[in-house]
Amino acid sequence: MPWFVFASLLPAGLLALACLLGGIWPLLAVLSITVFVFFMDKLPRRAQVSDATGRALCLTLAVVHFPLLALGVRALAAGQQLDLTDKLLIFAGLGLFFGQVSNSNAHELIHAGRRLPRRIGVAIYVSLLHGHHVSAHLRVHHVHAATDADPNSAPMGMGFWRYCGHVLRGEFTAGLRAETAHRARAATSPPAWSHPYFGYLAGAAAALLCAFLLAGFRGLVVYVGIAAYAQWQLLLSDYVQHYGLRRRVLETGKPEPVGPQHSWNAPKWYSSAMMLNAPRHSDHHMRPARAFPALEVTPETMPVLPHSLPVMAVVALVPPLWHRLMDRRAARWQDVA
Repeated sequence: MPWFVFASLLPAGLLALACLLGGIWPLLAVLSITVFVFFMDKLPRRAQVSDATGRALCLTLAVVHFPLLALGVRALAAGQQLDLTDKLLIFAGLGLFFGQVSNSNAHELIHAGRRLPRRIGVAIYVSLLHGHHVSAHLRVHHVHAATDADPNSAPMGMGFWRYCGHVLRGEFTAGLRAETAHRARAATSPPAWSHPYFGYLAGAAAALLCAFLLAGFRGLVVYVGIAAYAQWQLLLSDYVQHYGLRRRVLETGKPEPVGPQHSWNAPKWYSSAMMLNAPRHSDHHMRPARAFPALEVTPETMPVLPHSLPVMAVVALVPPLWHRLMDRRAARWQDVA
């Protein structure tokens, strides 16, 4: 667990110093979540599997998330001690941290067995103006992953930029339909105000108001920008981890059960620690309730990406390069399946 703590909290600490002090800290913050991660992944260290739950770290990251978000908005909108270069670096660092670390943490929390951690996970997504992802993830993605019914599973040949439009159109409505259908199956009809989408939208409105009260119109613009950047990181993660993999349709007309061959994995040790083992994606889909320290990768049965998840996300930004690197690999796993 010490590496999980160090890798996930180091960028947060450096970003806080960057917002407060400027100087060298904005550059160090960005390097800590980019170049430093790349080189740490190169060190020969075997990834460990632990029976710890990691819940204390998840809650700590949640406690860090909200003040860091407010601090970032305030610093970028009204920080007199920061020049333009400082602000650009802080903006990039915050977007990367919230999109890679806070997203991974919120993902872990919404799968928790207890109500309080789940609600904290929802609050993190809502604070990034992406609350509907909770319903889309739990009620659509985990049911229909690696099929055309899941907007977040990119089919073979779809580039990332086209995928962005596909998900932005499809995820919100797919989650809404699934959530509404789930509520319709209840023994007694729940009140309309208890619909999760009401909470997502009300929470987003409250967050936008807080940003405005914190730093005026500039704070509102900065906040929306940070949230959009973080959402972009989430889309990159989903794109990379499911690209080109499809479940076979059985004679019954239903897709085969989700197996180890239906998600890409990137078991590089340090980036995995920073993202709470989110790159160990196959095991998570087969056992969604399993705590992140216990997730495993078996390369014999699970597709493994040629590089770490952050590196593959950068490659995905250039579709021709991505297709040259990934299409043959995806086709081979389809043949195996």
